[in-house]
Amino acid sequence: MKAVPLLVFSWFLFFLFLSLGISAQRCTYIVHLDKSFMPKIFASTHNWHFSIIETIKIEVSTSENDQHTTPKLLYSYDNVIHGFSAVLSKDELEYLKKSAGFLSAYKDRTVEAHTTYTSEFLKLNPASGLWPASDFGQDVIIGVLDSGVWPESASFRDDGLPEIPKKWKGICKPGTEFNSSLCNRKLIGANYFNKGLLSSDPTMNISMNSARDTDGHGTHVASIAAGSFAKEVSYFGYAPGTARGIAPRARIAVYKFSFEEGTFTSDLIAAMDQAVADGVDIITISYGWDNIPLYQDSIAIASFGAMMKGVLVSASAGNYGPEMGTLTNGVPWIFTVASGSTDRSFSGTVTLGNGLKITGFSLFPVSTTIKDFALVHNESLSLCDSSDLLAQVPNAVHNIMICSITSQDILPISDQMAAISESKFGGAIYGYGDPVVLTSNSFPNPGVVISEKEWEKVIDYADISVKPKVSISFQETHIDVKPAPVVSAFSSRGPSLSYLRVAKPDIMAPGELILAAWPSNVPAASVGVNTDLDSDYRLVSGTSMATPHIAGIAAMLKGAHPDWSPAAIRSSMMTTANPLDNTKKPIKTAEGNRDATSLAMGAGLIDPNRAVDPGLIYDVTPQDYVNLLCSMNLTEKQFKTIARSSANHNCSNPSDDINYPSFIALFSPSGNYTWLEQKFRRTVTNVGAGAAKYKAKVRAPENSTISISPQTLVFEKKNQKQDYTLTILYKGNAEDQAQSGSITWVKRRSSTVRSP
Repeated sequence: MKAVPLLVFSWFLFFLFLSLGISAQRCTYIVHLDKSFMPKIFASTHNWHFSIIETIKIEVSTSENDQHTTPKLLYSYDNVIHGFSAVLSKDELEYLKKSAGFLSAYKDRTVEAHTTYTSEFLKLNPASGLWPASDFGQDVIIGVLDSGVWPESASFRDDGLPEIPKKWKGICKPGTEFNSSLCNRKLIGANYFNKGLLSSDPTMNISMNSARDTDGHGTHVASIAAGSFAKEVSYFGYAPGTARGIAPRARIAVYKFSFEEGTFTSDLIAAMDQAVADGVDIITISYGWDNIPLYQDSIAIASFGAMMKGVLVSASAGNYGPEMGTLTNGVPWIFTVASGSTDRSFSGTVTLGNGLKITGFSLFPVSTTIKDFALVHNESLSLCDSSDLLAQVPNAVHNIMICSITSQDILPISDQMAAISESKFGGAIYGYGDPVVLTSNSFPNPGVVISEKEWEKVIDYADISVKPKVSISFQETHIDVKPAPVVSAFSSRGPSLSYLRVAKPDIMAPGELILAAWPSNVPAASVGVNTDLDSDYRLVSGTSMATPHIAGIAAMLKGAHPDWSPAAIRSSMMTTANPLDNTKKPIKTAEGNRDATSLAMGAGLIDPNRAVDPGLIYDVTPQDYVNLLCSMNLTEKQFKTIARSSANHNCSNPSDDINYPSFIALFSPSGNYTWLEQKFRRTVTNVGAGAAKYKAKVRAPENSTISISPQTLVFEKKNQKQDYTLTILYKGNAEDQAQSGSITWVKRRSSTVRSP
């Protein structure tokens, strides 16, 4: 009987303790204040905020022994909001609410940067648009032709996915360090092809004779296209958040044809051939060749066959920009993808001894801070091209060198970084003259890459100071960078030398420093001279990274519109692409900050949510492509090489004016500058809900006029087709290289269908 009151008393003490603990528990709060209430006595908002916290300490804190739990000011805000963040107890928060100028307060919450962050950048969301319309791409199969896969990655988990689609006919082929059990409902197939490689050297011993990736490229590409959700990932602290592919519920089938020992065309063709046979819906491939005739371009030829089977092929434009005519995979039946930036950047902050702070590009992978190192500007060493000379600087390990601005042609920054590492210097500040530097993930030593303008400020400080000092912090990730996107400097430009009558590239997608899965057995970063670091996720740049974005979006469009042809899917993405950046101005190029032409960015940045309902599409049938081949002045053998057989193909109606969602006219200005003319005929199909009327809006390129007939298209029902003609008249000069314009079909208060 006496045990009961003791038990009750124990519970009473427990609840009393719990109540006191809750009251004293501290959280971080975001506090909004009305700045007009700031007393004039304070010189800055920080001083005001600090005074508020100090007052709370005096009025609310009760014990000197609890100083380690007193309220603490974290940040003062005066730009994006007026207020501060602070660690407070509930009682302290209640006291704060009585302060003059208090507006609101709420608990701090985690801000999750989504990676590959591009799904956020492209405004994909689970509530509306393409993601829910396609069920996130579920049951659509993407064939990834590349260097294999790392199946253990969290990006290839199959949590929540239903059974494998019945249409799938592929296999999970066992091999070196790869069991069939490694496939699942996400990674539904894995195959590898190396007979061509082995035939080149019968004595060759392939180190990884399986679909397992030892390069990283294939794993990265596959996870961009359709990786599952993977929480709490980053690249050594940069870009932290949840990784997810563009089509996170689509299925992945991997076809490895690229090995450490070599990559052969025969293996590539075998891989694509098998992918089509297995039942993939979309193929993504990030390989290509330069200056190869169309009838010898294996990717173009194999892609023609895939197209004839209803499979869309997304392929990279190449990384040979910014010169014109460097583009690969530029045939009309391939979806050719250019690369652009996102609005996310990675940086380190340089703080000079005079207090000046400079933010520059950095991906140094080690969590460290350079504090008050000596800043060295030695003109005889500033080229940073000799590790031997740099090593002679006294106490070099505690010095930060200022390296001269150079160029890729004269001395790449990567060479300067190598010299700094070999010399055992503490680090360096680099000035860049080539924007390609800002897309590299190689950062072997502490340092920051800054613009020429900021570099000059560093030089000025170092030259006038007796003992110049510098501090550097790293692992900084910034969102909402402007302007974005810009066309990557490395992204290859059109026109396509494979076929000049179609404007290429078709579209632009994010391709700079994209975070995606990486094999555990492949170094993700290096520091110093010979120290490698591993990471399950890595930031990589290239049109190779842009291409799987388009493959993932195409997969979801296929899921939302199963009856659409590859050409219809391409058209929907091109005519809804955005030619403007996040400042609402024309997208620029990274080099020279010039307005990008359609030979650099295609139709513009992919806008997936608009693509699901494009209003009108430019469709192309397999016979249209055959008619195109018939007009190409190919020999019978060359024609058969591409079309596979001429027996069943009708060449009675050859035409080089294919029903493409873009236009290109090539002129050689004559000496008397007479008007030059080119005509096009197009057919558009109404895929909207019902009757519709569209009017033409034209923006002519410089020195040109454009006429449209008719200028109004009237559709009485869904799937109805209408024809129109477009005529370009040009009267320019020999200095013109490329001028861009557009035609946009506008439906009142609704759709816009734009063609560059």
